[in-house]
Amino acid sequence: MTERHIIRPSEANTRDVFEYALLRVVPRVERGECINAGVLVYCRAQSYVGARTHLDEARLLALDPAADVAGIRAALGAVEGVCAGGAAAGQAADDDAGRRFRWLIAPRSTVVRPGPVHTGLTVDPAAETERLLDLLVR
Repeated sequence: MTERHIIRPSEANTRDVFEYALLRVVPRVERGECINAGVLVYCRAQSYVGARTHLDEARLLALDPAADVAGIRAALGAVEGVCAGGAAAGQAADDDAGRRFRWLIAPRSTVVRPGPVHTGLTVDPAAETERLLDLLVR
């Protein structure tokens, strides 16, 4: 066990539970190959839901040279819009953060789809979103 996984009693009360899922791009469903293109983070205690995306176009085109890059970018942007709330969220604009997160992580058979949900502890869910993007996507 590394030092970063040890929770000291003084730290236990300062961190909140968060959930996260990777956004995966599966350009050719019949092949099942995917690349990570974003991360969704939800922290109930802080009413936070956020997404950060990064599409590695070269990796995508290596899997499928005919991939609809513009369409995939639009789908990833839509996920970020739903997380942001407001007019960008469309019909989900009036939903709370938890409901928007649950809708985004629902299994689907599309080119952009969520992976399994994982949990962790954080003080700052927005910073955690960036950290996970750097660690798991870029």
